[in-house]
Amino acid sequence: MTYRAGWIHYTNVAPILDSLVLPPGVTAVTGVPTEMNAALLEGRVDIANISAVEFIRHADRLEALPDFSVSVLGPVYSVNLFHTVPLPALRRVALTRQSAMSVALLEVLLAARGLSPTLERAEGEAEDLLAAGYDGVLRIGDSALREWYRVVGPLTPETTMTGLPHTARGVTVTDLAEEWFRLTGHPFVFAVWAYRKDAPPPTPLVQAMREARREGLGHLADVARRHAAKLGLPERVVQHYLWNFRYHLEAPDRLGLGEFAAKAVPGHAPLRFGPRPGEVRVEAAPLG
Repeated sequence: MTYRAGWIHYTNVAPILDSLVLPPGVTAVTGVPTEMNAALLEGRVDIANISAVEFIRHADRLEALPDFSVSVLGPVYSVNLFHTVPLPALRRVALTRQSAMSVALLEVLLAARGLSPTLERAEGEAEDLLAAGYDGVLRIGDSALREWYRVVGPLTPETTMTGLPHTARGVTVTDLAEEWFRLTGHPFVFAVWAYRKDAPPPTPLVQAMREARREGLGHLADVARRHAAKLGLPERVVQHYLWNFRYHLEAPDRLGLGEFAAKAVPGHAPLRFGPRPGEVRVEAAPLG
């Protein structure tokens, strides 16, 4: 029987997926986050690196690998709110249909500030939508990384990624993961590798994923070079972007995930993770 994987293959998971060799009996398809979320829940794939919020919302049906995530402590650079007015003055914000995760995070951050702008679905590049009359535009993924650099770049020999401005040409870029860190002091978990409880992944697939991650992180400059060429960005921008991620769902990441779950999905079912090799099952109860 074939085991089906659904990959969201943005640049941020390149250190895991680029060199992954699927074992016999496993097939894979790719798509954007909302597509893979739906594919997993509808049974069209058996495992996917889905939005953490969808894992939380469907914790009664899903379980996650214990040592895989897409997390950051501080800025992420590719989940950005582009805006032309200060945050308290936001009236209309355009949202992407590609990601439930970024929308949920934005809603949590706006609520923490006591803000309630109108949120509307609209696709397009940030500067185009701002010119069309939106005060803010939420963008994610590789396109958001490119658009962020278009606003705040370019790098010069004297500047660093952490020294780039957040405002240029009348546009401010607010990094949602950085805002989360300011609010909570925790990492933010954007995605986990989840599967339906009735369809756990075969051991050879999980082992192949761990080996691919080890290979990718061990050759991060090569991974960054390949994807910089695809993105049209400087290599050092993409390398900094990639080494910024936390891919192992460690204890601080689980704390951040638990806090987000409590804020975004009150009353959610317990979050369940498969055991690491040699460990017993770990279960995280809702906070608050």
